[in-house]
Amino acid sequence: MTGSLEGATHVTCGLWQRQVFCPHSGPWAASGQCFVARPPANENYILVTAVAALDKSPLMPLTKRISECGCTLVDARHVSLGAHISLAMLAMGSWDAVAKLEASASRFERDEGIKLGLQRTLAKPGPTDLLPYTIEVVAADKPGIVFQLAEFFSQQGILIDSLSCSRFRAMQTGAEMFTAQINVGIPAKTHIATLRDDFLEFCDALNLDAIMDPVKF
Repeated sequence: MTGSLEGATHVTCGLWQRQVFCPHSGPWAASGQCFVARPPANENYILVTAVAALDKSPLMPLTKRISECGCTLVDARHVSLGAHISLAMLAMGSWDAVAKLEASASRFERDEGIKLGLQRTLAKPGPTDLLPYTIEVVAADKPGIVFQLAEFFSQQGILIDSLSCSRFRAMQTGAEMFTAQINVGIPAKTHIATLRDDFLEFCDALNLDAIMDPVKF
């Protein structure tokens, strides 16, 4: 599909839009040159996820496959949960490299016996006005704590960037305990003292012991 506006022709072809400035009209006519705006060649992103048994970690074979396809690993999370390993990785590469990785997924699943999830995505947004804060929560374990924490921050319009939680038995007493570490981005316009008071009041109502501090690095 094409159209023109002040000497610019827009060409849409499925995955991305290309903008071509004609040298014979508009502001580019005097220079005699054309300018083509397109996504950076190597900035195509794909999210890869896998779950496997503890004795069959997907880390080595999957990172090898990503490298063989010409992609670069941007970010990764590898964690053991129960009797399984959960792996999430963000890879980046040229359009051809990412397409090659997608095309090789079925063969990888057959060869390794590991089910993959693949999702095209975009780079994480650049600098914002969100203030980085970290929250630590400890409490007697009970159902629904994570949901209630997530609901509180959602109602405040606060983004949860990462969350890690676990259940453990206290060494001293044997009580079943819950702990969570949460990183959030708080809008700069938020009144921090009011938010902290609201959060601590929320925690008091649920009998949660918590702190909220700015990330200092």
